[in-house]
Amino acid sequence: MKVTRCSHIGRCTTGIAVAILVLVVTGLPVITAPCSAGENTSLHLPVGVYPVLGCWFWTEEEIKSEGYRTYIDLAGKHAAFNCLTTSLRIPNWEITDRYIHDQVRSASEYAKQNGIGIAMDLDVRLARKDFHKRYPDEMQEMLRLKEVDLSSTGTIEIKITPAVMGDHYTYNTTPYIPLSGRLERVYAYKMAEGGIVSGTIADITARCTVVESNSRGVHIIIPCDPGTDGKKACVMATFTHLAPDVFAPHLLKYQCELLWQYADVNLSGACKDEWGFPPCYDGNPAKNDFWFSCHHAAEYAKQTGGRDMVRDALLMYLGENGRESERQSLINHYSAIILERNKVIETDFYNTVKKIWGRNAIVATHPTWFSYPDSREYKKNALDWWVAKRDWAQTDEMTPFSIRTSLAKKWNSGIWYNMYYSSVIEDYPISLWSYVLASGRVNYHPIFPAGSDLTNIKPLLRGSLMRGDCRVRLLNFISKSPLDCPIAVIFGHANAMNWAGKNYEDIGLNLTDQFWQNGYPVDLIPSTEVKDNQLVISSDNYIQYGPQKYEAVVLYHPEFEGSQFASFFQKARNTKTALYRIGEWTTDFNGKSIDIIKMLPDRMTAYSNANLCMNSVIENLRKKGISEQTRCNNWMLFEDGHRTIRPPTSGRCRLIDGTEIIVAGTKDVAGDPIDVKYKINGFEISAIAMGVLGVRLSTDGKLNALAAGGLSRFKLGQLNIELKEPVDMALWKDEHGKMIGVVQGLKGEIPENLTAITTDWRRLEIPVPLED
Repeated sequence: MKVTRCSHIGRCTTGIAVAILVLVVTGLPVITAPCSAGENTSLHLPVGVYPVLGCWFWTEEEIKSEGYRTYIDLAGKHAAFNCLTTSLRIPNWEITDRYIHDQVRSASEYAKQNGIGIAMDLDVRLARKDFHKRYPDEMQEMLRLKEVDLSSTGTIEIKITPAVMGDHYTYNTTPYIPLSGRLERVYAYKMAEGGIVSGTIADITARCTVVESNSRGVHIIIPCDPGTDGKKACVMATFTHLAPDVFAPHLLKYQCELLWQYADVNLSGACKDEWGFPPCYDGNPAKNDFWFSCHHAAEYAKQTGGRDMVRDALLMYLGENGRESERQSLINHYSAIILERNKVIETDFYNTVKKIWGRNAIVATHPTWFSYPDSREYKKNALDWWVAKRDWAQTDEMTPFSIRTSLAKKWNSGIWYNMYYSSVIEDYPISLWSYVLASGRVNYHPIFPAGSDLTNIKPLLRGSLMRGDCRVRLLNFISKSPLDCPIAVIFGHANAMNWAGKNYEDIGLNLTDQFWQNGYPVDLIPSTEVKDNQLVISSDNYIQYGPQKYEAVVLYHPEFEGSQFASFFQKARNTKTALYRIGEWTTDFNGKSIDIIKMLPDRMTAYSNANLCMNSVIENLRKKGISEQTRCNNWMLFEDGHRTIRPPTSGRCRLIDGTEIIVAGTKDVAGDPIDVKYKINGFEISAIAMGVLGVRLSTDGKLNALAAGGLSRFKLGQLNIELKEPVDMALWKDEHGKMIGVVQGLKGEIPENLTAITTDWRRLEIPVPLED
């Protein structure tokens, strides 16, 4: 395969030329021929089937000579991972170092021999020192504002100190330390209730004396006189940090070069994890810190008709009497500019990975950082989760389920992956089995924190956790369809992020959680997806997002939306999708008043109470014959008091393509007994299995697909499968209507009851549990 060199590629960061012609292989095995007893089998899922993912974080052990072998040997024998999302976590090393490059190449070749692919973390934050060396004037800055009272005589001294920030990219390396500091500006003004008194602001920067200005802080002296009596001053200091500027002119070029540096490595793909600004763990409740740089300010001026970002920061921070609508508008623009820039960076990364390693290359991992969508996430990335391009929906930790399913629709992903870790091994089975009820899978992060990464992975490989996961993976064969969520809640993206508005930090999770509690899964979608034309009117006249057609759509606090948003719903006024609204819409994105009656369809029912709206939606769905799925009454709890719903570990769900799935994983990690008799579209099915049962029928009641752990019996009409010994199996029709099957962990001959259905069977092995 010929791969075209990136259009803005420069020299490699090591100074070594990158080969233009690259043979692209994924390193993932493909099962292509029928198997019988005694033939070679594979532990891993074939290409074309959603894979099993695990995490690998490199420590000092991995960079020793052949030190990577130990982890690969463990994963290759005791787990069924197709791919390891891999990241460097070693002090004093960067991915631009030639030794690291060569070690990654050796590790990927060894992993391929064990049937495992490597998706390497090639984020620019793992090369921050090199970026700083090459582009010292393109580092991330923060504009910090601090208010002080002035007097009528004497002087006022004030010192602003910088933040020292860190995240998972800096645990064992240098944090995003301040590199320098400077005084940006000082304003004096009068304050009143509701903000600064308009017309009283004066720039007094030239009158101030700078005592100290460096990476430790900015210390200034402000002179006072009778004219400053009763006034306040806002001191603005800018600090440069050891992190590439999100708006750096050379960032995309550098990102591309990093990826091309590894073009000669047989990777399965590359990772970009939790991209955005350095983290702010409290969300900056005072709203006196602004991400900043001259490049950022230039883009801000371009998008706002030449406005001064520093001066506007004062308005966004404190407000001014009579300018509240203007303040809200500027906050909207400030956030939207950040959102759009992150979209460009993420998309460029995705496209470059595909250019280098081919269209089947994996782009991992998740864009979610704090995982609860509040001010912390707004400040890091403007809640860019829906524009961070991925092949499959990917989240982490306790991301709300309504967002996981929504992202699956955005990327047309039959399943979503959640990178999960815990300090307690017993938590992992809960994630494994509850995720399946929302069409999700675990990306297995080692126990955290414990010891070395090698120590952390071992508890996951003991016992029956991987056995349970192998039963779940059988479902990957029979469907590429996501969970059927008949409801969409579309929240006002700008409204939720606007700290000068009335609904700050409210994206509607209380509402979506209530729907899930009542057995109706729902997708949570930002209003920006409407403006980006990601929601459409289907050919059969429903509002559609990816493969999902909605029976009901609820607008949740659409304040600050514009005419493009409204015009979509005017087009949708006659669709089969029922329309609802919660919250007022009085002002558009630019702070101008609007007439909601003219903006939205008459048939859109408005509610002031979320509970009343939910009851109305559910009543309407029941009248249409839309049945409930399993009710969710379990909660994921955040340390800060937030909580969000999760499915139980046993229950039943429905995919968009009609696949019905039963999950039983509450008592046994490997799966609980299933003994059921029920109907799908009027056709009766009975089955005895273990852990999972997935069934899809044709419209005339014929079997299109079946997946089951430990299947003992399955009966549908004249089809009667009776097995002497339970078998893990999957059976489905290919694109030509031919039945194909997989058996898992079966040592003897394939039973006649199965070969009577088809002779085209493949075999999968199951991993051997790790013994101490």
